[in-house]
Amino acid sequence: MNPELHQFIADYGLWAVLGGTFLEGESVVVFAGFLAHQGLFHLPHVMLCAFAGSFLADQLLFYLGRRYRDHRYVRRIREKPAFDRALAAIDRYPDGFILALRFLYGLRTVGPVALGVSRVSPLRYLVLNAIAAAIWAACFSLLGYVFGRTIEALLGRLHGVETKLAVAAAIGVLIWLAYRLSARRRR
Repeated sequence: MNPELHQFIADYGLWAVLGGTFLEGESVVVFAGFLAHQGLFHLPHVMLCAFAGSFLADQLLFYLGRRYRDHRYVRRIREKPAFDRALAAIDRYPDGFILALRFLYGLRTVGPVALGVSRVSPLRYLVLNAIAAAIWAACFSLLGYVFGRTIEALLGRLHGVETKLAVAAAIGVLIWLAYRLSARRRR
């Protein structure tokens, strides 16, 4: 691997994981887990950054819903069809909804705002959000790590990290596309 690229990834890659999980999530963490398998990151550092980004993003969205219920951004989220479904699920299973939120497609932004608008206490949300973020970060980081092992087992020892990254990115894009298509069909 190009020494400058390797150093750049080593210096700024975990910041990208933190920012990526703050904005999106799963694909960033899986890819970072893969890079941990390749020795570019330490797996516990990937998990910690994934936890922090995901936790902080959802806490921020929760407080936006709680504090700025009538702000146009929150109103726009409240107008989405998923918002009413999220509120109904929160009323029936508040703890389960908080713990499962990260694993439910289409509720990543709507869910925490709906929780902020609901009667769930901030302390209860903080604790359950931390637990859920830790589980989520560990699952997807390990998925990427194991994914790296699987690629090597299937394709043999690939030469060069660039080749491994290209194969992982291609497979990741295919998985992401399949996931999006199946989610679109369910709707």
